[in-house]
Amino acid sequence: MTFRLFKPFSSMMLIVAVQCIPGMADGMGLLEAYESALMNDPTFRAAIHENEAGQQAIALGRAGLLPSLTITHLQGLSRGTQRTPDNNPLTPDRTSLHFNSEVTTLTLRQPLLNMEALAGYDQGHARANSSQAKFLGQSYELIVRLVEAYVKTLLAQDRFFLANAQLKALEELKLVNENMLRRGEGTRTDVLETQSRHALAQAQVIEAQDELDVARLALEAIVGQEVAQLDSLSGTFKAQPIHPPDFESWRQMALERNAELVTQRHVVTTNQLEVKKSLAGHAPRVDLVASLNRQNSASFLFPDRDATFASVGVEVNLPLYAGGRVVATTNQAQANKARAEADLDAMSDKVLVELRRQFQLLQSSIKRIESLELAVDSALLLVQATEKSIKGGVRINLDLLDAQSQLFSAQVNLAEARYSYLLSYLKLRLAAGSLILEDLEKVASYFVEKP
Repeated sequence: MTFRLFKPFSSMMLIVAVQCIPGMADGMGLLEAYESALMNDPTFRAAIHENEAGQQAIALGRAGLLPSLTITHLQGLSRGTQRTPDNNPLTPDRTSLHFNSEVTTLTLRQPLLNMEALAGYDQGHARANSSQAKFLGQSYELIVRLVEAYVKTLLAQDRFFLANAQLKALEELKLVNENMLRRGEGTRTDVLETQSRHALAQAQVIEAQDELDVARLALEAIVGQEVAQLDSLSGTFKAQPIHPPDFESWRQMALERNAELVTQRHVVTTNQLEVKKSLAGHAPRVDLVASLNRQNSASFLFPDRDATFASVGVEVNLPLYAGGRVVATTNQAQANKARAEADLDAMSDKVLVELRRQFQLLQSSIKRIESLELAVDSALLLVQATEKSIKGGVRINLDLLDAQSQLFSAQVNLAEARYSYLLSYLKLRLAAGSLILEDLEKVASYFVEKP
């Protein structure tokens, strides 16, 4: 199966030929996951077919301006009697009549002046453009949905691995405390504290495993295949500053390019043309009509009579009164146009709110990553220092447990902040209408294949 990527990604046209072979569930990078999602994501496949249907609006609108050719055929069977007055008793005064009638007409009709059809033609283009813009927006959303599911799976995986690491550390500490207690060097309190933390860590591992299973299923639903292993974040993670740095540039970009706003503008145009189309109900219609007629129209008076004739002319229809239908449909179209314009205003406000949220979240993520990197380093040093202090008799077992828990939380928070930064980067560009395939490649560069 081949799939040609949509227009905005023409800078790197992908011809994807993916064969889903059972058992091929090895490591999957972000770009490989995207290629698989293009083929298998049901939401995106539905968007493809929706756009295919929407593009037919052009042909439907053009049909009203093109000639139409029809053929009709009428065939009848007549039975009757004819009475002829006659005083001669040897001559019958009734005669049976049986004959067939056939009429075949070929008609060509070409609109010469049809304001309703002209408005319908422009409306077809507006509807096709709206469908295309909506499809492109759904194409961009696929990238964000995929990356979001990908990093959620990775975050759940990180939490699971860190929870396991904490559990193993507590298991080792538990053995140490028990051995020290048997030798008379430890206390019962240390053993109980470690057991309590160990039980809590076991519960956290179970919770993390459930979270990982759910996240993996959500990712597999998008890519359409089993996922056994994902690429992990590179150890050299460096957040890039926002470009352009000012929000006003992003605002102008979003108002001009955002896929939802572009789609809604085409909807407004469609409703404006619907008003024009409704008003055309008052306008005259002029058609060129040509016909070829062949008749075998026998009758009781003239049986077996054939005729063939052709005609060409101009037909003019001038509407006078249609029960108020034209006025009602025009008022309805104007109301729908006003509603579409109001929807556009509401959508613009919604887009700008989302744009501002992602812009600020991206800015805060950069600072948060820097702070959490320092927090992880400090927590790691604290664990090491606490271990030495316990050996020197300065600290107690509970201090080490607290230090390990602090390190665990800092590591999870750092991973979450990094994933949030990558998602905010994509969502900001999605809201601004500037998301392209190179952005996905840039995000993918933050990940490396596990050895």
